[in-house]
Amino acid sequence: MAESRRSSLSKSALEALGKKDPKQVTSEEWKKVLSPLEYSVAREGDTERPFSGKFEKHFEPGLYVCRCCGAQLFKSESKFNSGCGWPAFSKSVDNDLNIVRLKDTSMGMNRVEVRCKQCSAHLGHVFNDGPKETGERYCINSCCMDFEK
Repeated sequence: MAESRRSSLSKSALEALGKKDPKQVTSEEWKKVLSPLEYSVAREGDTERPFSGKFEKHFEPGLYVCRCCGAQLFKSESKFNSGCGWPAFSKSVDNDLNIVRLKDTSMGMNRVEVRCKQCSAHLGHVFNDGPKETGERYCINSCCMDFEK
C-alpha cells in the first residue's frame, strides 16, 4: 500500500477492524464499523443531504482524514465557506497525495469525483469554481471524514 501519511490520533474504520490493507476489507466488514450513512456514502457513492454534515460549518484548526482508512485528506487552512451545503476545500494535502480523481457522468452531469487513493472511499466531487489560489472547490461529504486537532 502506498504511503498515506496517516495520523495515529483517530481510530479509522480500518483500524477498528484490526486490518492494515483496505483492499482486504469485505463489504460486510465495512458495514460493521461504519454507520449506515457512512457506508452508503463512502462505500456506495451516495451523497449526504446538503447542510446536514457535522463539518459543514466546522472551522477549527486541524486535519481532515478519511473516515474509512485514516489517510490525510485536507488541512483546515484550505477550508472555506462556499455556501454549497457541504464542507469545501481549495486544495488537498500534498497535491492529491491521498486522492484520486475520476470522471463522473452520473445523473446526467459531467463532474469529477474524488475518492480516497488508499481505500477507494467516495469523498465527493471537485469543481473549477473555487478561490483564486487554486480555482478548485473540493465539495466533500462530512460523513466520509474524521477530524484531528
